[in-house]
Amino acid sequence: MTATLILAPGRERSVLRRHPWIFAGAVDRIDGRARPGDTVVVQASNGRALGRAALSPESQIRARMWTFVDESIDDAFFRRTVARAVEQRRDLPELAPEFEASGGVRLLHGESDGLPGVVADRYSDVIVLQITSAGGEKWRDAIADALTRVTGIARIYERSDPDVRALEGLVARTGWLTGAAGSEGEAPRPLIAERAASGRVNIEVDVAGGHKTGFYLDQRDSRRLCGELAQGRRVLNCFCYTGGFSLHALAGGATEVLSIDSSGPALDLARANLAHNPGLEAARATWLEADVFQHLRTLRAEGRKFDLVVLDPPKFAPSASHAKSAARAYKDINLLGLRLLAPGGLLMTYSCSAGIDPAMFQGIVADAAADAGIGARVLRRLSAGVDHPVGLAFPEGEYLKGLLIRVA
Repeated sequence: MTATLILAPGRERSVLRRHPWIFAGAVDRIDGRARPGDTVVVQASNGRALGRAALSPESQIRARMWTFVDESIDDAFFRRTVARAVEQRRDLPELAPEFEASGGVRLLHGESDGLPGVVADRYSDVIVLQITSAGGEKWRDAIADALTRVTGIARIYERSDPDVRALEGLVARTGWLTGAAGSEGEAPRPLIAERAASGRVNIEVDVAGGHKTGFYLDQRDSRRLCGELAQGRRVLNCFCYTGGFSLHALAGGATEVLSIDSSGPALDLARANLAHNPGLEAARATWLEADVFQHLRTLRAEGRKFDLVVLDPPKFAPSASHAKSAARAYKDINLLGLRLLAPGGLLMTYSCSAGIDPAMFQGIVADAAADAGIGARVLRRLSAGVDHPVGLAFPEGEYLKGLLIRVA
């Protein structure tokens, strides 16, 4: 018999607005027995049925909503939900190239696709599945099966290793989930082709050892924009990782691209990615292993100037409680970047910190420009692509925000 989670009086408002998280403080009691990941009926204090959720007894997010109507949570539910998410992406003309044989596209985007804690990225002929919730863990095999059914891709590699799994009482797990036959157990290194300002850019993805699911598909649109802006410009790419922005800048006609990252292995793959694009001149690319904050100060002392600077740092504020310290780091890096821009130069600057909202981020960059004594205008607001949708009632899903700025 399915257990029932009963909300405390007055705590049903967010669920009625279709926010998928139920925090521990909103729960009055649970009638019946339920283990981690089990489905529970969610009920308001007055007995009104609100839908069904996955229980997570060890997390402050005590339950995550699967559905806001009365329907069974079973294999068929996940087949329907996964199929809807994938088909909605296939219906978008701008994503059509990403569904070609060598494309890279996010297929499942967690709460915004009705699958809390479940992410799936397609890299060519490999799907990378990442699960961070107790509910997703319970239905892991059903989700994998649904992905194969709807995409025809049998090779699924699991990267369920983010630290947040521990908050759900889950241990890290990585490796082949399905389709390892013929792969000899080796971790996949698929090669994807991204649309560029001119032609395509080939990028090798380190599925097993790379960040997130191996790469940053959320920045695909921004990488292409970088290439479109790079013609005839000197480009500085900070926190370059495996070189995505740099490759697009080179493909777009940048006269020189200096790429900086503190990770030697990431830079090794960046150099390999350049070799995957024989049409790009290696002489225009410089790869530097260094602390970005320190080296930007060195570049300023040397009097270097650039026409386009990309600042795509790691997450400084994983939650709102870290926002104050993160704001200092974001201001510092933007101040340094702005001071390295030539007159009329462009800054592409980003924050992937959930604890920093778009208004706060713009304010931080504005403060940096004021301290630098630089006049600047916002030309465009930047965000993740349409394969990373944001649920209307789930603003927490809008983690990536960016600005394209021109200085005076």
